[in-house]
Amino acid sequence: MKVVDFLKQKRVTLAQHPFEFKDWLSPSIRDYWIEFLSKANNSQLATWVKEQKIASTGESIAQPAPVQLHPEAEKIQAELTATLGEEIHVGDWLIVDQSRINSFAAVTEDHQWIHTDQDRAANESPFKTTIAHGFLTLSLLSVLTDSVNPENTKFPSAKMTVNYGLNQVRFPYPVKEGNRVRARTKIQSVTPIKRGLEIVQEISVEIEGCRRPGCVAESVIRLYF
Repeated sequence: MKVVDFLKQKRVTLAQHPFEFKDWLSPSIRDYWIEFLSKANNSQLATWVKEQKIASTGESIAQPAPVQLHPEAEKIQAELTATLGEEIHVGDWLIVDQSRINSFAAVTEDHQWIHTDQDRAANESPFKTTIAHGFLTLSLLSVLTDSVNPENTKFPSAKMTVNYGLNQVRFPYPVKEGNRVRARTKIQSVTPIKRGLEIVQEISVEIEGCRRPGCVAESVIRLYF
């Protein structure tokens, strides 16, 4: 039987049970299929179709209740919203020496020679020296953005600040042993959530004397009041 004929026969079943189709696919194609379905379900077109279906049946669209913000949260939201897209913080320089790199290697058990073997790196590495782990650079974001200084809390009126995660991370250029780095921060968005605010920041780790950054990350934090 031809594939086209088979799919025609199965079109009703596929429409009703789309995820069963993935079981017939090879693992490599299956991932693309699942990703396609996920994007299709979350697309603007899918949202529009759902709205049109609701409108045609006369059903009402439930509107989410507005978030009631704490007065201090409203104040911070207003202050940060006024700075969207602007650079709001440039941190102090921090040196990334071999001792720091070795300590990180010991904690993570990542002892690749490009990070820890200075003699071999000098002879074989294109950078002619050891380089910091990308995740070491990433882990320094808290100190580089002054987020862990108890004497200089960025949001003192918040009861709790939570690292909610990262939307995306890139390491455009390696941080070499002995480099000094600092963070530059921009606010991307400020969104009210239950009992607080969600703040998305773009943090770029500048390498002294280098045009390209060592890390660019979109960080998400949540403030609770």
